[in-house]
Amino acid sequence: MKSLLAFLALALAAPAADTFDVVVYGGTSGGVTAAVQASRLGKSVVLIEPTKFLGGLTTGGLGATDIGNKKAIGGMSREFYHRIWQHYSDPKSWTQQTREEYYAKRPHGNSATEDTMWTFEPHVATKVFDDMIREAKVPVVFSERLDLKNGVVKDGQRIIKLVMESGRSFEGKVFIDATYEGDVMAKAGVSYHVGRESNAQYGETINGLQLAGAKHHQFVKNVDPYVKPGDPSSGLLWGVTPMPQGKDGDGDKNIQAYNFRMCNTDDDRIRIPFAKPANYDEKMFELLLRNFEAGDERKPWAPTPMPNRKTDTNNNFAFSTDMIGMNYDYPDGDYATRAKIWQAHEDYQKGLMWTLANHPRVPEKIRGFYAQWGLAKDEFTENGNWPRQMYVREARRMVSDYVMSEKNCKRKEIVEDSVGMGAYNMDSHHTQRYVTKEGFARNEGDIQIGTRPYPISYRSIRPKAEQCTNLLVPVCLAASHIAYGSIRMEPVFMVMGQSAATAAVHAIDQNTTVQGIDYAKLKEQMLKDGQMLDFESPPAPDHVSMTKEQLGGIVVDDREAELTGFESVGHTTSPFIGEGYAHDGHDRKGEQKAIFRPTLPKTGVYEVSITYTALSNRATNVPVIISSADGTQQVTVNQKKRAPEKSFIYPLGKFKFTAGKSGYVEISNQGTDGHVIIDAVRFVEVK
Repeated sequence: MKSLLAFLALALAAPAADTFDVVVYGGTSGGVTAAVQASRLGKSVVLIEPTKFLGGLTTGGLGATDIGNKKAIGGMSREFYHRIWQHYSDPKSWTQQTREEYYAKRPHGNSATEDTMWTFEPHVATKVFDDMIREAKVPVVFSERLDLKNGVVKDGQRIIKLVMESGRSFEGKVFIDATYEGDVMAKAGVSYHVGRESNAQYGETINGLQLAGAKHHQFVKNVDPYVKPGDPSSGLLWGVTPMPQGKDGDGDKNIQAYNFRMCNTDDDRIRIPFAKPANYDEKMFELLLRNFEAGDERKPWAPTPMPNRKTDTNNNFAFSTDMIGMNYDYPDGDYATRAKIWQAHEDYQKGLMWTLANHPRVPEKIRGFYAQWGLAKDEFTENGNWPRQMYVREARRMVSDYVMSEKNCKRKEIVEDSVGMGAYNMDSHHTQRYVTKEGFARNEGDIQIGTRPYPISYRSIRPKAEQCTNLLVPVCLAASHIAYGSIRMEPVFMVMGQSAATAAVHAIDQNTTVQGIDYAKLKEQMLKDGQMLDFESPPAPDHVSMTKEQLGGIVVDDREAELTGFESVGHTTSPFIGEGYAHDGHDRKGEQKAIFRPTLPKTGVYEVSITYTALSNRATNVPVIISSADGTQQVTVNQKKRAPEKSFIYPLGKFKFTAGKSGYVEISNQGTDGHVIIDAVRFVEVK
């Protein structure tokens, strides 16, 4: 009797719940589109965001939109990119450069003739989302976090309300978990997975451990990972772990690395130099410094130009902004655990940038380069100009009645209940850094495999009926690790958020569960809203990597060339030799060149060929110099033109060379009108 009275007293004392038709938890890009769509369809909705800002990664630094075939993006997601285009169509939006100067480089697939724009500054994305929220009259509740112990209240298989740490609660008919972490999903008792499944689980070929398959973002020189070089008993350097057990394709709990997508600038008018963190720990960067000292002088970052001389800066090469292997506890962690991991990532990346710009063991030319860069002082002004969102590339992933897998991404299995499309590569960043049996550092987990645009199943964004009947999960949806690597793109999250809200409205109007709605009616509404549900595309083969031995002859790969520039690395268009190819980023014309110098066993006549893949954005006038025993000759190569018989090998001619290393082939970007690709040069003796 006393316990009942105590319960009634607590119930009476609790504040009344806010009640809505649809409750969206998580103000990511998918959460924003979900909330706006529910309102546009006439339902009362609330958007609850645990932080103080909306948009997740889209407003948090990821301005270089990854999608692949943009035809796959429709509905409100495409509307967002159209609004970005409208903003930058106004000359007043260009403060640090002109629109013409920016489009001259045509970065990241932008075209001045499109009515959408896929690159943008963070504050512009914020403005667009804020406008959409305001126009739809969506109430937003900031700084309220779900109570991770008792925050999801259910009656049977239905969620009744969400309770925040503050005690505030929200009741609804249908709930949408649009967070990167999937907290509502997990606390509602819905099945989920963290880590990499084995290949056997879903009949895949590129999931699980990837000791042989991880070819990209590697150390190109042998780097000693021991505290005392050559002495295993001294222990391993920071960030390095023992060699993993098991075989390729085995499942594990590893997840791909996180980082922050920085907004950098080299414009002194708005540049803030990289500062040394208060708790800077030089030991964290010992492997980076040894890598430089081993002769790898590539610049370890990947900045994509954004408007007004800013960037979206991502990870690149062996030791970069990804904090590899330091996030395993994040998905299931409590708030304190996540905050600790978040801060560690921030400290690491800030320390990395200071190291690159200031540490005396960094090569002088690299220090000088990074000293010209810094954070943009007019972005993230409320957060010390640092990105507000950590790039949570994957956390929990739901396990529903249908789990998207590699077979979907390759269109070997095509679903008929589409709620949108994916189109990006199956893209996993590294999950761990280990010491090989030979005693060198190596990264593991990075996979880049092509897809064809493919439909995403409705069953993958709603749980099993026996677990929850009024929840939709458009971000932590049901997909294997490797399939999620393709799906996890911000425009796709926007598509999924809008479709989830449409399904929520149909469940309410049809007085049924999210599992019981009429898909035909859902499809009709999605098409009415401009969503792209499927289209056929030409078959795209897997990205093919060839070894030098398979190519034949005497081959010098781009990683063995003497490089000035050409720091940008690609592996999205195949075939290619080795671990990828390099390109000039259609930038710094006349400043970048690569010298391919073979060691020839004897004097003779050799047929010289270069390798690269032709695309429409390539340069038509690439100057290639062949220095041989006959003197120096120049050949101009049109890299838009495909080689005969669909090959990627382009003969330059036959030339006489003396034995040894006196001859070479030089490729530069002097005066070129597009992207210049360097991959490999082959020398075959003519009998």
